[in-house]
Amino acid sequence: MQTDIYIGIDMGSTGLKAVAFEAGSGATLGSAGDALPHRRLDGGGCELAAPAIRSALFQALRSVAHQLGPRAAQVRALACTGHGAGLYALDARGELLRGAAVASTDQRANARARALAQRHGPALFDDVGCHPWAGQPTMVLAELLARGELSRGAIRHLVFAKDYLSYLLTGELASDASDASTAGLLSLATGRWSSLAFEAAGLGGLGEALPALVSSGTVIGRLLPDAAVECGLPAGLPVAAGAIDLLASLVAVGAPQRGQAVAVLGTWCVNAVVAPVRESKPPVGAIVHFGVPGERLYLENTPSSMANVAWLARTLQFPSAAAVVECAMTVPLGAAGLRFAPFINGGGAPANASAGFIGLAGHHDRAHMARAVVDAVVWLHAQHLGRLAGFGLGTPGRVAALGGGARDVRLVQLIASFLGHAVDRCGDDETGARGAALYAALSQGAGLDALPAACTPVEPATGEAAQAHARFRTEFAELIERLAPAFAHVARAAA
Repeated sequence: MQTDIYIGIDMGSTGLKAVAFEAGSGATLGSAGDALPHRRLDGGGCELAAPAIRSALFQALRSVAHQLGPRAAQVRALACTGHGAGLYALDARGELLRGAAVASTDQRANARARALAQRHGPALFDDVGCHPWAGQPTMVLAELLARGELSRGAIRHLVFAKDYLSYLLTGELASDASDASTAGLLSLATGRWSSLAFEAAGLGGLGEALPALVSSGTVIGRLLPDAAVECGLPAGLPVAAGAIDLLASLVAVGAPQRGQAVAVLGTWCVNAVVAPVRESKPPVGAIVHFGVPGERLYLENTPSSMANVAWLARTLQFPSAAAVVECAMTVPLGAAGLRFAPFINGGGAPANASAGFIGLAGHHDRAHMARAVVDAVVWLHAQHLGRLAGFGLGTPGRVAALGGGARDVRLVQLIASFLGHAVDRCGDDETGARGAALYAALSQGAGLDALPAACTPVEPATGEAAQAHARFRTEFAELIERLAPAFAHVARAAA
């Protein structure tokens, strides 16, 4: 008896992967992917060349098809997910303008986003569910237009990372509500494109470049013959609309059904929960209208989670981010008094937050620096999760840890110890790709249980260790709050 296979493609902030899953068992049958070669530019720019995206996509699919062998004929559909926002602007030929996409971690529009937040922040939050931030398509686009690096007349289409991948496979342009809303372009009240989002950014009229919105799990096209030959999969294979990687990950582990909050230990510090619509909007980092009536995705996040660890690995020449964590764990919690503000790509609160070591002394070495960075990254996730819980969002005491950082059980236990309760660890599973594959399965009539994912609970520290973690969390929160004037001073000096 043949079993259906579904493929999920996940383009994150740092890499792209494709994974094939077996229906029913949820087993991984093939997996491939690699890091994406982002270009770091002056002023905080971060871009990715179009050929690099295309090459990564087709190499990953070819490898998965090769691993499947004859079973590639059993693939029934595929879907894509990806990081939110950034800028994927296409010209009349369907090619990326300037031959590159802009990553969501791009910081060149920081000053523009801060200025817009002062003028229109409350109105935008009420309309689209978030305040302006540097990596939004509107902010990036306005900044590049002002610099003369883009021509407004050349812009024909504005899409998102996952949509661009689907376009390369099918030649069809479509998106979904989760990406549009996370980018701050969708009205929470109407579920349609927000004119305010574009007008406030000085981009009135460009909303016409946005694609049609379809429900996640809807077939939007079929694998083109040339693309099928190049990746070794059947021509005409259905390609379904996915969702932003965060929502795909939540769906993959069944978190929405349980009211479970998730911490995604990826490049970004993302913490979220699906909950019923509130008449009075809670003042969280963002509220996302993802297309399900009566429900919203509530977020607390900053652009800096494991990005801090990756930065330290590059700066101190560790062989990998995993090596940073390994070194950090040779030093006890607290790093002998050394602290790190974990905002290497900026932060949300306090305003203008930036990164730096506090309390650095001659007796500290690279292990203390590594521990300080790791402590701060995990602390930030715990603080965000605590804020969500404080607004009554999610089932109390139910949290799952996802993303690359969750592969290390010690980081998950650190979150659990800061929170004071067990946390489900799903770090051995490619949850973003699994969620995308699940949307592909849904497009073919399968149910939400088609690709089950395994999660295991990780218990927090107990006794004196539990008390030490509680003290650290409280004292570190006070430190970051008191650094607010310093962050503002540094921001003014850099303006």
